[in-house]
Amino acid sequence: MELSDIQTFAAVARTGGITRAAEELNTVQSNVTQRIKALEAEIGTPLFERHSRGMALTGAGKRLLPYAQRMAALSREAVLAARDDGEPKGPLSIGSMETTAAVRLPPLLADFHRRFPAVRLSLRTSPTADLVAGVLEGTLDGAFVAGPIAHDDLTVTSAFREELVLVSARRWSSLAELRAGTPESGPTALVFRTGCTYRQRLEQIFVEFGWPSATRFELGTLDGMIGCVAADMGVTLLPRAVVERSAMNGSVTMHALSPSHGRVETLFIQRRAGHQTSALGGFLSCLTGDDAIIAA
Repeated sequence: MELSDIQTFAAVARTGGITRAAEELNTVQSNVTQRIKALEAEIGTPLFERHSRGMALTGAGKRLLPYAQRMAALSREAVLAARDDGEPKGPLSIGSMETTAAVRLPPLLADFHRRFPAVRLSLRTSPTADLVAGVLEGTLDGAFVAGPIAHDDLTVTSAFREELVLVSARRWSSLAELRAGTPESGPTALVFRTGCTYRQRLEQIFVEFGWPSATRFELGTLDGMIGCVAADMGVTLLPRAVVERSAMNGSVTMHALSPSHGRVETLFIQRRAGHQTSALGGFLSCLTGDDAIIAA
């Protein structure tokens, strides 16, 4: 079983199609198709079901996937370990929620770059669920996610504490007015895509408020989200610090929530097993202020 075939299989499973997998692997579609067919022939059973919208894993593919992810991650770790001489350098792939990347990470990243200029850091923003999967698969060295997170294969470091607020158009001065002035189904929920922890919390709040059937509208950027709220298209749930630093802060109202809904901890996660590179150790030292981590 060729490692390149396994890596290609994992990419197709992750992206859901040949075209997107080819783009991620920086190769041509025919090469991806050939490797998947070769792997299916070697195993003796189809790994994907082909359909008009892409490819979905068969039962055999689902059973193979966790092994493929571990093999790909172990291969990447082996290369990094062999190259690692204790001096932070080389590639480092970090993931983050967009809200954290916008508000909390700029000073941290600037400090890291000043201290370790030889590290080639890349930052990927995604919802928490995708970031957890990326760390487990080994495509990310670590990620900032919304807590709580409990997984035997992950190490968790507390990074930031946030207060979440319900954000509405300026004309709604209180939650009582908002609840009284919207239809029985509730206002439109402006959310990031599925897998976002803040989206899950907002949906829980809507259920508590008696709005389980409210319309959901997905947006992809913070500026678009806050702009649509300011235009009274709907409401959203965001960290207070994000809204306060927005240029549209004066066009929206922030509504405080109960601690059970409004308090959230941002965590930095990394894989428990395997080699921790010096580059990742340097990043953790900037995050925690503990220089001893670099040599760990």
